[in-house]
Amino acid sequence: MSTPKQATELSYEEARDQLVGVVRELESGSVPLSEAMRLWERGEVLAAICQRWLDGARATIERAKSAQAG
Repeated sequence: MSTPKQATELSYEEARDQLVGVVRELESGSVPLSEAMRLWERGEVLAAICQRWLDGARATIERAKSAQAG
């Protein structure tokens, strides 16, 4: 049996997919408040992971553009 990946090990796609699931659960309105708070916190972590991946991709593109122009 595999263990769940730590948040810092998630790829962009994994974090995004998990974030989509969190949002769906929250939007359903069918979870108790304590669970909604846990989901919200998890969503914040996942959103930050996605943002780090996107920031890294943006930096890579900018470096490549600078190298090509220079």
